[in-house]
Amino acid sequence: MLSRLSAVRRLPRTFAAPVRMYSDNLGRTQGTVAQHKGFDKKEKAHEDQFIRKHEAELLAKLREQIDSRKNEIAELEKQHEELSKKAEGDKQ
Repeated sequence: MLSRLSAVRRLPRTFAAPVRMYSDNLGRTQGTVAQHKGFDKKEKAHEDQFIRKHEAELLAKLREQIDSRKNEIAELEKQHEELSKKAEGDKQ
């Protein structure tokens, strides 16, 4: 009987349940990387930089459009003056 008992002890377990170890987050002040304060600041800085660059590009386009409109207006005023002088000369 002793020999049977020692033989059973030598056999490996065939159905061992895995044990998961969970750590409790008590006392932990930071979250995941995406929620970390430093990451938020960096992400916000990148977004702000992109927005400033985009707005600067839009302003540059608007300035170009304004300049082209001013040139068009100047040409139209010149044409108007020429036509008005011509019209006054025809009246006399």
